[in-house]
Amino acid sequence: MSNGEHLSKQYDQELEELRARILHMGGMVEAQLQSAITSYERPDVKLAEEVIDADRNVNEQEVELDRVVVNMIVRRQPTAGDLRLIIGVARTVTELERIGDEATKIARAAKWLFDKQRSVRTPRLREIHSSALAAARMLRGALDALARLDAAAAAAIIDEDRGVDQQFQAILRQLITFMMEDPRTISPSLDAVWVAKAIERIGDHAKNIAEHVIFVAQGADVRHATPEEIARAVSQE
Repeated sequence: MSNGEHLSKQYDQELEELRARILHMGGMVEAQLQSAITSYERPDVKLAEEVIDADRNVNEQEVELDRVVVNMIVRRQPTAGDLRLIIGVARTVTELERIGDEATKIARAAKWLFDKQRSVRTPRLREIHSSALAAARMLRGALDALARLDAAAAAAIIDEDRGVDQQFQAILRQLITFMMEDPRTISPSLDAVWVAKAIERIGDHAKNIAEHVIFVAQGADVRHATPEEIARAVSQE
């Protein structure tokens, strides 16, 4: 094997390791999100504290992967598809860290809920549960699309975000009704709004990851694009 072939093989291995590491971080965040949702629905203070503690590990992964990305760009000076992959990974790292932050918000709300439910009637909405499941599915789908660099699957994830946004609006209307009917529910209802908004933001970040997948796979920047523009970008050979 020539020196050039050796360097090329080593470079390919580094790219695969980078993809593996971002997917590992994604798995960490996905687990954090699932635990956060469970801690809120029970509520479970111990589990909520574990979610909050786990956010430090996610933040450490963000810093480390940022370092790896910068180092790879400086050493390898990637072009074309390789550069898109590295940029896509860098953008996805940021989205995952922000999802971790939103999961932490949900866990903190779970702790507050545990304290408040002893003295006040706390609104419990099925829609929050279904919205959380939808956002979690979006995250899983976006990570799967990233693993396979599947632009069509990523486009489907982007389309799902409208449903999560609509669920948030429905939850907001219900919580406003709760607060109008019983002022004692104002404080816990505001906490529920915070949770619902965190879930809606998680859906947004999952959508952003899907957009980055299309950028890596097709070379098209579909941020702020219309559904028709996304469909055209995905259909490109």
